[in-house]
Amino acid sequence: MPYSNTGHEVLIVVFQVRHFSDTSNTPRDAPELGVLLWQRALDPQAGTWSLPGGRLRDDEDLTSSARRQLAEKVDVREVAHLEQLSVFSAPDRVPGARTIASTYLGLVPITSDPQLPDDTTWHPVADLPEMSFDHRIMVANAHARLAAKLSYTNIAYALTPSEFSMSTLREIYCAALGYQVDATNLQRVLARREVLTRTGTTAPSGKSGGRPPALYRFTDSRLRVTDEFAALRPPG
Repeated sequence: MPYSNTGHEVLIVVFQVRHFSDTSNTPRDAPELGVLLWQRALDPQAGTWSLPGGRLRDDEDLTSSARRQLAEKVDVREVAHLEQLSVFSAPDRVPGARTIASTYLGLVPITSDPQLPDDTTWHPVADLPEMSFDHRIMVANAHARLAAKLSYTNIAYALTPSEFSMSTLREIYCAALGYQVDATNLQRVLARREVLTRTGTTAPSGKSGGRPPALYRFTDSRLRVTDEFAALRPPG
């Protein structure tokens, strides 16, 4: 058999909405969707950026492997949502022995700040560095899954703080979707689906003063379908 030593790896696309800085180290105005990557020090493809993950052990299932490797290799333990995505099985997807990859989507709340190894950092999804092997395609697939589920589920709970204003929620949706969303329309849609609950408290007023914004939380902290036929679309 040509592939009697076929291996199996688990790779995780971990997204978080974050504030990034430009080349002059000046914070950008709006948060962006970031993906967690580590830089390869050795060949093959030394210097390129890879998704966290590694070999599946004989004594673990795929999901257990994904959680273990996030905790052990990049010290990411606060994953609010984790789901299996796709299997990449092209015989030549990596050099050497054939290796099949199972990919996962992981979401980390905006308030989480894991202590990362020196070779690991967050990168804007809209401005990815040179990626290893087929990992760029994996990021694109995971982003498409997230954008789709933002339309018909409550998956945004996994990206938000425990309490938030509508302006903060809008920023998170805009970052995750990659286009602008109207805050009033977003609130109307989510209220109709009974996704949000008012906390009865308010956030401090902004620099310009005005009425303190009301705070909300997601009614459920587990994934559920809210409108199976819904689709958020870019304006215009």
